[in-house]
Amino acid sequence: MPLVPLRPILEAAIKGGYGQGAFNVNAVAQAKAAIEVHEMFRSPVILQGADLANGFMGGKKDFLNATLEDKKAGAKNIADAVKKFSANSMIPVALHLDHGRDYDSCVAAIDGGYTSVMIDGSSLPFHENIELTREVVRYAHSRGVSVEGELGVLAGVEDHVFAADSTYTNPLDAVEFFKKTGVDALAISYGTKHGASKGKDVKLRREIAIAIRECLDHSGIFGALVSHGSSTVPQYMVDGINKLGGDLSGTYGIAIKELQAAIRGGINKINVDTDIRLAVTRNLREFFESYPDKKNRRVIGEIWKLLDEKRNQFDPRAFLTPIMDAVTMGTYENDDVAAIMTCVENGVKEAVGTLIVQFGSYGKADKVNIVTLDEMADFYRKQGI
Repeated sequence: MPLVPLRPILEAAIKGGYGQGAFNVNAVAQAKAAIEVHEMFRSPVILQGADLANGFMGGKKDFLNATLEDKKAGAKNIADAVKKFSANSMIPVALHLDHGRDYDSCVAAIDGGYTSVMIDGSSLPFHENIELTREVVRYAHSRGVSVEGELGVLAGVEDHVFAADSTYTNPLDAVEFFKKTGVDALAISYGTKHGASKGKDVKLRREIAIAIRECLDHSGIFGALVSHGSSTVPQYMVDGINKLGGDLSGTYGIAIKELQAAIRGGINKINVDTDIRLAVTRNLREFFESYPDKKNRRVIGEIWKLLDEKRNQFDPRAFLTPIMDAVTMGTYENDDVAAIMTCVENGVKEAVGTLIVQFGSYGKADKVNIVTLDEMADFYRKQGI
């Protein structure tokens, strides 16, 4: 089916009381695998492309310095891939921009085919955050595209998003933010952290989510609550990487029981990226361990060199630059490249499939009210949002 807006997927999650995973993808093969594993579990799908991931998908190897033009090209590439793999699917799929850096990045994603965007104004003063978010809402909602904002600051590092310390979200500010911006969803700060080093035995402040949810319900305001920086960082994946020559340390995630308690407290969308990165990187290392002769092969031998040089990294984007056509367009030069991308797909399925079950979205695809972007735009127009 055609891609759907984010809002109906989140409405179903709120009504059903389950968590809806939102999974970052940085390659055509990752989008394919993520949709396939959701189909297997009959779960709705939220795929995410981070702002700078769009730059990478636009062919910019040094994606931290991606230009707006790179992002435009990448947004179209990933949207075209997601549309292709969802076209014959019977489950709803939304494509969401994660951490849109500014208004232009959000517009680029929408024009490229995204059905939902996040504008991250969390580093701005409260009222400036509202103004920027409202501007994005006006552009997006008129096209039927959903919008997520952010209030509060998460510590950690993810692409261009960096903060040394967290600032928890004030529940009363959150309610005001929903009222004044018209956003469909809000990322809150309640103890999660970006990256793979979240600290040991993190305890989430789920009372923040509970307070916001109670205030929204009392005021009759629709709003989905989003948990960023929520990767679980499975230790067996970290151990697997290190046994195969990696050098990762201090890697801790959010315990599943903490996320499940947060879902019961009112969290609806849970963002995950690091788990996928770890699974894919471990698979790449396993591949070269199992087939050492491949280390000297043309093209994919360059991937091995990067794995060997960058032992303390786990982001597959650091290793897959020698095969950018395969990453961005899904075109495989030879069987070796196809084998590498199979490693990528299997890693995605492992990480994502586990969390679909643990978050509780399995079997919920039929619970989503399927609407088109035009129908969603008409709804927003009639609601004055």
